[in-house]
Amino acid sequence: MKPDLRAEAGTSSIFLDRELSQLAFNRRVLAQAEDRSIPLLERLRYLCIASSNLDEFFEVRVASLLAAASVDGPLSEHPALAATLGRISQECHALVEHQYEILNQEVLPQLQAKGVHLVRHNERNEAQRAWVKEYFEREVRPLLTPIGLDPAHPFPQVVNKSLNFIVSLSGKDAFGRGTGIAIVKAPRVLPRVIRLPDHLSKSGGVSFCLLSSIIHAHISDLFAGREVIAYSQFRVTRDSDLWVDEDEVKNLRQALKGELQGRQFGTSVRLEVAMNCPPELSQFLLDQFGLHQSRLYAVNGPVNLVRLTEMIDHVNHANLRFPPFYPGVGRKAPGTDIFSELRQHDILLHHPFQTFQTVIDFIRSAAHDPAVVAIKQTIYRTGMNSDLMESLLTAAREGKEVTVIVELKARFDEEANINWADKLEQAGAQVVYGVVGLKTHAKVALVIRREEGELRYYAHLGTGNYHPTTTKLYTDFGLLTCHPQMSQEVNEIFIHLTSLTKPHKLTHLWLAPFALQNEIIKAIRNEARIARAGRPGRIIVKINALVDESVIRALYAASRDGVKIDLIVRGACTLKPGVPGLSENIKVRSIIGRFLEHSRIYYFRNDLAHDVLLASADWMSRNLFRRIEVAFPVLDRALKRRVIAEGLNPYLKDNTNAWDLEPDGQYQRRKPRGKQAPFGAQQFLMQSLGTPASEAGD
Repeated sequence: MKPDLRAEAGTSSIFLDRELSQLAFNRRVLAQAEDRSIPLLERLRYLCIASSNLDEFFEVRVASLLAAASVDGPLSEHPALAATLGRISQECHALVEHQYEILNQEVLPQLQAKGVHLVRHNERNEAQRAWVKEYFEREVRPLLTPIGLDPAHPFPQVVNKSLNFIVSLSGKDAFGRGTGIAIVKAPRVLPRVIRLPDHLSKSGGVSFCLLSSIIHAHISDLFAGREVIAYSQFRVTRDSDLWVDEDEVKNLRQALKGELQGRQFGTSVRLEVAMNCPPELSQFLLDQFGLHQSRLYAVNGPVNLVRLTEMIDHVNHANLRFPPFYPGVGRKAPGTDIFSELRQHDILLHHPFQTFQTVIDFIRSAAHDPAVVAIKQTIYRTGMNSDLMESLLTAAREGKEVTVIVELKARFDEEANINWADKLEQAGAQVVYGVVGLKTHAKVALVIRREEGELRYYAHLGTGNYHPTTTKLYTDFGLLTCHPQMSQEVNEIFIHLTSLTKPHKLTHLWLAPFALQNEIIKAIRNEARIARAGRPGRIIVKINALVDESVIRALYAASRDGVKIDLIVRGACTLKPGVPGLSENIKVRSIIGRFLEHSRIYYFRNDLAHDVLLASADWMSRNLFRRIEVAFPVLDRALKRRVIAEGLNPYLKDNTNAWDLEPDGQYQRRKPRGKQAPFGAQQFLMQSLGTPASEAGD
């Protein structure tokens, strides 16, 4: 009998807290905003990313915890959950305070020194104030509808994450009544960041003001005959998970269309107000939204930092941004027939260091190729505008058999996916929505051509989405292949997803929810067996999150058997590394850089077989059991070496963007030691795989 891991570790828990681990990731993102080696506008972008991450954390994680408690009574009856929420609240308040410190004490002052001004009301000169007043009267005031609260005017519906104002008024209204509170909603059609005319800015500079500041400056103009005693901007964050009873609905797409509107008015989970908001007004809002005082965040600046990305987009100072990057092509024979090239060899693409255009060309060529009889593809995220989706529409209109598995419940991309599903069906494509109760998260496409009287299969399998924007910002691998067995197994998966029949035995592909976790644990245990036999056991994994307890226990056991394990985990990780008797052979690091680390790579040494798999799945229970996921092997030896040389080794060598996880859950940033030269994995890959600016026509 194996010893009890919990007892052997000598600690009350062998797992770190998932939510605090996720918040620790946000700390690492904020550290980028503090890094003076990063251009100023990019530092501001990291602040916006951290704010967006925190929004989603409240909309999903905090909302789910509160919902779990509400099922069985008030939170006071769940002391463990209440304690968890208390720790989360403490960390979130500290994070938010730190965000605004960086914004106000570092980023904005330094941008101002470079000629980029975010001008507050009390900082505007007379000419700027006159322009702002004219803008308010022309563009803003006509769209505002102040609501004085009384029995006939109850507290209005407030949309999730929208900008609003609460106003305290003295005196009586036009009807002689003492309505003391009014609510003003900022119209969503208006920009949140407004650029002032260049002649009103300092020489050579550019100036902006916020919509919230413009409304603040003129809010008293909305209440003629009344005195504005106090006011504050506010924003409420709501539960944004969509829920439909998939066992009851007959048409998931139609049901979700209805739910999308309801998302804007889900259960409240957080309230943000201005720091100078009077306590009585913030308490009034807390009462209206049914929130505890701990859910209140009083901030020193705009309540929605994400909106400052609008300012970034309107500043053309190249020296305040990352230098432009031009990806490499990734094909040995660009411009030639891609199907001919694939019959010669597989193509491995490493995004964004190599262009995603090759994948778009693959589907586009298939759409116009008379030899192609069918195209099949999964869609998880693809965006509102997509050349790839347009190619699928073209293929369907030209009479090819087009089958698209659209995941309608891809969080925050539901509307775009529903729109594409509508268009595809109208063009004659067969559209299905995956499997009831499971998200289809696998990233696979299949092209079937008739060649010399026989059908040949060409497949694309990837770790990332078919999305034109994220393919330039996220690191991912994609494999194009016409390997007979693997490509036919891809077809088996499509048949499985459309027919709902049990898939045939898969030799090459690991498919969730049926086999993926078992195969992962089997591979881990195989390395442990090798190590117990006295031979080297080695595991290297690069994923976005590690929280599945069964997999973590298998890793702990392998560590005890002597397997050397390196885990490159971008976000939440609940495994404790470096604990004597538990995980002393395990190291965990996180890489935070210019691009979002998104690729999933599983490497097992396997007695020099060097098994390399790429996957759509992180090591989380939701990925392993509640999603359709695919892990696929890289079979070509040269391409295996490429994955290791590009996707793993540089990240283990990184000493500038790497953070090492300590057993207590804290992360320490790695720095060059002694005479070590600074080395960043992403910088290395940009230099080695990208196209020089001179060749890109810059």
